[in-house]
Amino acid sequence: MADRVSVSFTLGGTLSPDAWLELAAVIAAEGLSIEWDGPSFEPSHRRPGDALELFANEVAWGKVEPLETFCQEHGLPYRFWAGGFFAEWSAERIVYRGGGTPDSFIADESDRVLIDRHEIVRRGNIGAILGYFDEAEFTVPPLAVAGDPDLAIRVGEQEAAHG
Repeated sequence: MADRVSVSFTLGGTLSPDAWLELAAVIAAEGLSIEWDGPSFEPSHRRPGDALELFANEVAWGKVEPLETFCQEHGLPYRFWAGGFFAEWSAERIVYRGGGTPDSFIADESDRVLIDRHEIVRRGNIGAILGYFDEAEFTVPPLAVAGDPDLAIRVGEQEAAHG
């Protein structure tokens, strides 16, 4: 029997309509919802202009690897928190900025980022230590699907602002 913990997963970026439907199927298969103990995820739950926030309790080993893989393959940034399980593993926050490799941060059961002695020594000074916390506080952009009315308006505004 798998050890189970709570998770939260916030993702953003831009997708094609077909990729959005694929993502929605991955989210539903992982048993995530837009609220704790909420209904099964459906594509209509996405709010254009906002990052997509997902939650679940009782997630086996605190893993949602198919969702992480999908996001990485499509360059979608995310912030993922998984609770710890007694003496087996600690809670953690994972930040993926849409490229490169995900960064892992020690966290508590309330998703507050922590730092241990090893990381303090490795960082070496207060500025670098504060940088560690800044790296963990990544703000996920809105999740947009190509063709969203508000996306077309924002793109037009950006083009006008840049001349």
